[in-house]
Amino acid sequence: MSASPYAAETRRRRTFAIISHPDAGKTTLTEKLLLFSGAIQIAGSVKARKASRHATSDWMEIEKQRGISVASSVMQMLYRNHVINLLDTPGHKDFSEDTYRVLTAVDSALMVIDAANGVEAQTRRLIEVCRQRDTPIITFVNKMDREVREPLELLDEIERELGMPCVPMTWPVGQGKAFGGIMNLRSRTMTVFESGSERLPQDFETVPLSDRENLLERFGHEFETAEQSMELAIGASPTWDHEAFLAGRQTPVFFGSGVNNFGVMEVLEALVDLAPSPQPRISRLTPSDAASRLSGNNEPVVREIRPEDPDFSGVVFKVQANMDANHRDRIAFVRMASGRYRPGMKLKVQRTSKELRPTSVVTFLSQRREAVDEAYAGDIIGFTTHGGVQLGDTITDGANLQFTGLPFFAPELFMTVLLKNPLRTKQLQQGLAQLGEEGAIQVFRPEIGGAMLLGAVGQLQFEVVQHRLKSEYDADIRLEGCQYTGARWITADTAAELRAFTDAYPARMARDAANALAFLCTSPYDVRLAQERFPKIHFHLLREHAGLALQA
Repeated sequence: MSASPYAAETRRRRTFAIISHPDAGKTTLTEKLLLFSGAIQIAGSVKARKASRHATSDWMEIEKQRGISVASSVMQMLYRNHVINLLDTPGHKDFSEDTYRVLTAVDSALMVIDAANGVEAQTRRLIEVCRQRDTPIITFVNKMDREVREPLELLDEIERELGMPCVPMTWPVGQGKAFGGIMNLRSRTMTVFESGSERLPQDFETVPLSDRENLLERFGHEFETAEQSMELAIGASPTWDHEAFLAGRQTPVFFGSGVNNFGVMEVLEALVDLAPSPQPRISRLTPSDAASRLSGNNEPVVREIRPEDPDFSGVVFKVQANMDANHRDRIAFVRMASGRYRPGMKLKVQRTSKELRPTSVVTFLSQRREAVDEAYAGDIIGFTTHGGVQLGDTITDGANLQFTGLPFFAPELFMTVLLKNPLRTKQLQQGLAQLGEEGAIQVFRPEIGGAMLLGAVGQLQFEVVQHRLKSEYDADIRLEGCQYTGARWITADTAAELRAFTDAYPARMARDAANALAFLCTSPYDVRLAQERFPKIHFHLLREHAGLALQA
């Protein structure tokens, strides 16, 4: 079969993540994009029970209780004959690892800014991750129906924080109670604002900007001021350059109010018109993985994998346990990098060289799933498994590949796990194993025995894991503080050097969920002293993915 059908299908794909600081309106915007694409009928109602609505993308019980997103959700929708894969990420900093991993699986990002608060702390961190990967960013300035900052001031701040120029695509007329609507600079029209979360795009009145007298009569000073500030913004902004946007050197900016369905349609259109289709990915096999190691060649084997290539390949960027409480299942979320998936394909996990036999393969609308008939590069598909798959695993239909770049950060907070009922030991072990492989928290098993340790980036991770162990595994635990304040993954050039080090620090050695060896620290001086004593041991703050030997 020629590759041309694959190329046509991959060009239809748009895979992006929504990123923001907590409470900027990210999950609300996700709901409205689903609504306008026809994926759902009433925003927030997919999980409606007893007239109580929850966001489609917030499916965990703890998310509904707290009104926050603590896990990334994947949703697929069809709009204008394009397949849009949308990933809603947690905004809370305590779950930033999950968000960073999601950003490795997308081709672009939609950044939501609260118009009252501007660019906030967590947004800055996410921007840095996007900039490191040159990910194209579309910007949506939300909550214009409230008392907010001036649009020119916001544009200036976004440019400064992003380190790239903004190109306004829509422009607000007024704000708060005086919010009149947005001017669309591409269509040269003004969409008139009316509040209400039930309105659809066709319900909003549109007036040509050429009908200036009518607009001045209706909106007076607010329209005049908006015209002037828009002209200033256009004068200070570069002309739109699509190639610069795709290279991560320009961001288009849209204004609106997600909760009122206003300005959202323009963003959906931009995702189709401007956002990139799936991009090539780099496979980098280390000498320890590559067949060439037998010949003594130590250079990594580097290959560019193109989306339209006929062979199936993908990478596991997320593992989620117990999405369906009735089935106690485990889903590996795979971002397809090339080829086509068809049911019944023979697949291989590169890390273990074992055949992968998923019991079912699905696409997502958050917790709701549909069986996959076929999928192409850019799509996110879920493999229902019972183990054998970890975060960062490369899946292929036979080719020897290894996609890299999935980050695991050394935790800064540690707690000791104590089980309240010793008869639930088996449930605890199963729960910790699955939550550790899922990446919800880092689980460390001391080499010489003793209580299991949990490592986290933020305190809220401990609370979520404690809640999930009790509700999903019936393992009620108590968490206590411990002496450790950090961890470093360790590697050595030879097995003898590694053995000498582990023999010298037996009480400090632990294995994580991927069985990678870590050195536990009680202070920053521990690593320095150990490094001086064993100069040939390498200490790592970052582990790229499960199963790949860390290089110095």
